[in-house]
Amino acid sequence: MTIAKIITLGLALLGTPLFLVIAALALISFQSVGIDLSVVIIEMSRLADTPMLVSLPLFIFAGSLLSESGAPKRMLTFSRVFLGWMPGGMAVITLVVCAIFTAFTGASGVTIFALGGLLLPALLEDGYEDRFSTGLITSSGSLGLLFPPSLPLILYGVISGSRIDHLFLAGILPGLVMLLLLIAYSIAKSPKQKERVRYNGKEKLAGLKEIGWELPLPIIILGGIYGGFFVAGEAAAITACYVLVVEVFILRDISLRKLPAIMAQSMVLFGGILVILAASMASTNFLVDQEVPARLFETISNYIDSKYTFLLLLNIFLLIVGAMLDIFSALVLVVPLILPIATAYQIDPIHLGIIFLTNLQIGYCTPPVGLNLFLASYRFNKPITELYRATLPYLGLLLITLAIITYIPWLSTVLISIWG
Repeated sequence: MTIAKIITLGLALLGTPLFLVIAALALISFQSVGIDLSVVIIEMSRLADTPMLVSLPLFIFAGSLLSESGAPKRMLTFSRVFLGWMPGGMAVITLVVCAIFTAFTGASGVTIFALGGLLLPALLEDGYEDRFSTGLITSSGSLGLLFPPSLPLILYGVISGSRIDHLFLAGILPGLVMLLLLIAYSIAKSPKQKERVRYNGKEKLAGLKEIGWELPLPIIILGGIYGGFFVAGEAAAITACYVLVVEVFILRDISLRKLPAIMAQSMVLFGGILVILAASMASTNFLVDQEVPARLFETISNYIDSKYTFLLLLNIFLLIVGAMLDIFSALVLVVPLILPIATAYQIDPIHLGIIFLTNLQIGYCTPPVGLNLFLASYRFNKPITELYRATLPYLGLLLITLAIITYIPWLSTVLISIWG
């Protein structure tokens, strides 16, 4: 069995798909302790019947439609009309648009590629330095992961067994703190400009009309769920249907000929997540059966008796994980192992989820191997070392926000106590 595990790990280093490595390790581990391997298949079947899981493919499909449509350009136009008058207006617009777009698409890479080509020229035209602009877009690419209907929030809920509507509420205030801190810095660093363009009522009405079909989306999702009209899965179905009708039949940004390719692309993404998740949950069952989390907690508690020290070390660990793995793989691999230990330290699972996602979000732009850095380097044709320097101020602000979110759990739980 030891040889089989070594071979499996060797295949992982050679680039074997993650789900195959996880599934193989699960099978080998169960076999080594004499447990029937059918439990892995049973676990996968059980996961497929999870009601919360249905919202994932639907939100992925809706996000794919939005990213392929003219929505990014319309969002930019709308934001410029209503926020362009502010000091640092274009930087504020960049942060707000990236946060909203990432919340719906669930992937920072999509945001950088879909919006980067629109936002960078606009920032440079408004007088912002090239380094400031590229650093801002690179750091903002994953900014909306705490806002509903973020896919990582849903995935954490599926893995941890937490209520998705509670996670949606929990991410709002921490996400706003992060957004406002970056906005304040952007305003302070904004160039002195000539008189800002102020749009009249007619132009504002035109901007409102242009994005009029996409504007109700947050209201449909949040108002529907917290108004008690439907649950998260139903909200996902209504959102996907609404976006499909708007982008294909009303605005006609996406042709019927292109629609099957977008559907296939979004379902491939979901399929990858589902297989990784199923294999990971099978491995988690083995770890729980062997009392690995309990033994880990016993070992850790011999050296760390304060939950605040544990949270500090957890943040360092998750920042490294976030820089090395994509967010979906990191969640399915790490959450099942850490959640029982965090619970033993009396850390609320909802609060833990927000800490997880904040760390993984920051990991996207953490040198030397943060994913956003490489994506932005490719998108803007700039050396990766230049982006290291460009993102450092934003990285510092994000780490300050992480400390606030970690040690003030009230931010993650107060809205749940009011509306949950």
